[in-house]
Amino acid sequence: MKKDGSPTTIDAYIAAFPEHVQVLLQQVRQAIREAAPQAEEAIKYRIPTYVLNGNLVHFAAYSKHVGFYPTPSAIARFGVELAAYATAKGSVQFPLDQPIPYDLIRRIVRFRVEETQQSATTANRDTARPKRAGRKKSIGPSRKK
Repeated sequence: MKKDGSPTTIDAYIAAFPEHVQVLLQQVRQAIREAAPQAEEAIKYRIPTYVLNGNLVHFAAYSKHVGFYPTPSAIARFGVELAAYATAKGSVQFPLDQPIPYDLIRRIVRFRVEETQQSATTANRDTARPKRAGRKKSIGPSRKK
């Protein structure tokens, strides 16, 4: 724990909740790990975060729901399947009194893995390629004859 009492590990974060919520959070954690075994665990914004070429997903527990934060692109991509839940631009709320859709979480995380890998590939390709010297733009009329 940090001096302000905030957790520094996902284990410490989960341990701060009642046992029945701990079970749900461990299952969310397991679903994420299954879908992204290469992702690193971290605490960012004081909540559990998985990092793979940047932030992959976050999750958090609240009094009545588990918040899952997979980015706006994932919410848009899985909008139909998430329609039964409260959503916002980059988040979804899974009520604690309803079954949590772990399979859907796995699919969303896999989508995010692919998305971050594509972004990393594009970024690597862009930085690995030397920039070509471009032609200078002429301000005046063309001098071609």
